[in-house]
Amino acid sequence: MRIETEAVAQKYSSVPILHDISFTADAGEVVALLGPNGSGKSTLIKTIADILPPASGKVLIDGVDASAIDPIDRAKLIGYVPQYFHYTPFTTVLDTVLIGRRPYMSWSVTDEDLAAVDKSLAAMHVTDLAGRFVNELSGGQRQRVFIARTLAQQPAFYLFDEPTSSLDLRHQLETVSTMQRIVHEENSCMIIALHDLNLALRYTDKVVMLKCGRIHACGTPEEVLTEDAVRDVYGVCAEVVENSHGKFILSYAPSDV
Repeated sequence: MRIETEAVAQKYSSVPILHDISFTADAGEVVALLGPNGSGKSTLIKTIADILPPASGKVLIDGVDASAIDPIDRAKLIGYVPQYFHYTPFTTVLDTVLIGRRPYMSWSVTDEDLAAVDKSLAAMHVTDLAGRFVNELSGGQRQRVFIARTLAQQPAFYLFDEPTSSLDLRHQLETVSTMQRIVHEENSCMIIALHDLNLALRYTDKVVMLKCGRIHACGTPEEVLTEDAVRDVYGVCAEVVENSHGKFILSYAPSDV
């Protein structure tokens, strides 16, 4: 399985946002989209998810134009987790995660649906919240519930837009490491917009670095996340250091700030 963007451009009204975006994401890969605010990460995620049709260019799934795929079939292929969630108050966590099974359901909930929900709740460590109302949860808990809903969908491709933004440090690490494990075990694929360069360096297989709506660099985390690239794209100084736990990026303000 492969998602491919071919010279994708995007705009809001007459304002260009993305320019000539071309890259691939293959089965078994976790692909990070990196870049400062306004670089086009969220817009690119929405374009790949077909929430925003490309202004020009194409998004292909195994060589087929994504916009030509039946919406129900596309829902089985792509699971999308946005930055901001819309939810119905006084809906339980169990029912919220069960919505992820909608592409597969006809008249009733099957044992297979319930098993997928149970597995997803456990993966995101929210089983104990199953009977709670979503509006009673903290922002971080809700974020994990909506990731669990996407896991229950069992798509081939996960599109996550800054899924760790409301999570504390421990749950950031747990969530991204869990998703990396799932992608590698199931031979699925994840494209994830991130701000944390160290999460990308540690848990992803490919990095697409955006600057002003264009691809600045694309390759392995070690190839892309260099001191020069961090300075050029983010405008800050950085050092890549290594210890017994791996490589890390230390960033700090340049002397003229």
